[in-house]
Amino acid sequence: MSTKVVVLGITGGIAAYKCCDIVSRLRKLGYAVKVIMTKNAMQFITPLTLETLSANQVVTDMFAPKKKYDVEHVSLAQEASLFLVAPATANIIAKFANGIADDMLSTTYLASKAKKVICPAMNTAMYDNEIFLENLNKLKSQGAVIIEPEIGRLACGDEGKGRMAEPETIVKAVDEILTPNPDFRDKTVLITAGATKEYIDPVRFITNNSSGKMGVELAKAVIDRGGKVVLVAGRLSVTPPKNAEIINVETTSDMHKAVMQNLSRADVIIKAAAPSDYKAQKADKKLKKEKLVLSLEKTVDIAKEIGAVKGDRKLVVFAAETNDLIENAKQKLKNKNADLIVANDITIEGAGFQADTNIATIIRKDGELFNLPKMTKRELSDIILDNILK
Repeated sequence: MSTKVVVLGITGGIAAYKCCDIVSRLRKLGYAVKVIMTKNAMQFITPLTLETLSANQVVTDMFAPKKKYDVEHVSLAQEASLFLVAPATANIIAKFANGIADDMLSTTYLASKAKKVICPAMNTAMYDNEIFLENLNKLKSQGAVIIEPEIGRLACGDEGKGRMAEPETIVKAVDEILTPNPDFRDKTVLITAGATKEYIDPVRFITNNSSGKMGVELAKAVIDRGGKVVLVAGRLSVTPPKNAEIINVETTSDMHKAVMQNLSRADVIIKAAAPSDYKAQKADKKLKKEKLVLSLEKTVDIAKEIGAVKGDRKLVVFAAETNDLIENAKQKLKNKNADLIVANDITIEGAGFQADTNIATIIRKDGELFNLPKMTKRELSDIILDNILK
């Protein structure tokens, strides 16, 4: 899964037919949609229709046989980037407000910590009922976003407030919550992160102190801005974002292969990993010599190979230096045919591999140079993305 997930709960109201348009619009924006339908919802629209539009199995029954074992209401709740209920009847809103969990939708709703968006739809008299309004206000106080119904002619023939908001309105609200700044929408970013290993024997290996934190924060920033991420991950000390496509690698050769195989998919390549620059001839068995002398050879230069074939793609590289920061960074920018380099002096406190912060200098291919103060790696990630777009 390389995108954000909207869990859509559909209840038994005539407005259920509008969910076809909601699902279609969400998918066009790049979101994955997982649908939960109540039994009453299936009286208005079929699961097959929603499965076809969402390209995912529709959940209708808490106790249906499983193709694979998981506690489905929990797994769906954890997977949700946002929980949308449309149409939301007075009945389901009462359940949510009072902690009743007697079907898949209400159970999953209570188990989810994702942002909730509720779209009420019902007869005007029901909507104006004091008990219903009390339940709705309770959900508001718990942080749910309520998309108010529209005023107009209802299915029962009455005129008044109660008609579910139009799909365009609902999807716009969802998109603004999930992707307030969508400037990387329709872009795929290939990011490398972490350290690689070069084995000496089956037990020992050469590596470095890279934590992968910078690459992971870059991946999160791209996803938050509407982009898709292919994350080629070496050894990481942090958990990668669940919405990225993860390709795990060990050696520099593995990373090179993964990057080149996926290069054609990317609009932007960010080389935030710290692959080992040298490798030894790997012994077949554990070495037991009292004194060990290693003969090292250079590993493949992944960034340079990308720079030679990148075409119109944007390439971002990093330079972790201990001396002559600007001079070395400018030379690397040129040698790799990169568009932007992020350089930092790892001897300065707060700028090293394991830190959550960085102190960086950004140099663009057009010659512009920016010295940045100490900031979190997530803050730096957004500045890097801003400069890519420039």
